Amino acid sequence: MKTFKERVLRVVEKIPKGSTMSYKQVAKLAGSPRAYRAVGNIMHRNCDPKIPCHRVIRSDGTPGGYNGGTKKKMELLQEEKID
Repeated sequence: MKTFKERVLRVVEKIPKGSTMSYKQVAKLAGSPRAYRAVGNIMHRNCDPKIPCHRVIRSDGTPGGYNGGTKKKMELLQEEKID
């Protein structure tokens, strides 16, 4: 059985370019709908470039944090034509 972290990373890995998901949506798809703060912590600690953690945003549409800095997250989202 996969850990919550592994399930979160698999969900985020499948977010297509040009799309986003909220931390809450990722938590729900990973099997723990109320663990959206844990999703944020997992994303913040992720260093695997294959996991597009910049595509995970807050439910209110704001970017939220990013291990490379919020400015970098905004740049990556803009490159993918995500407002």
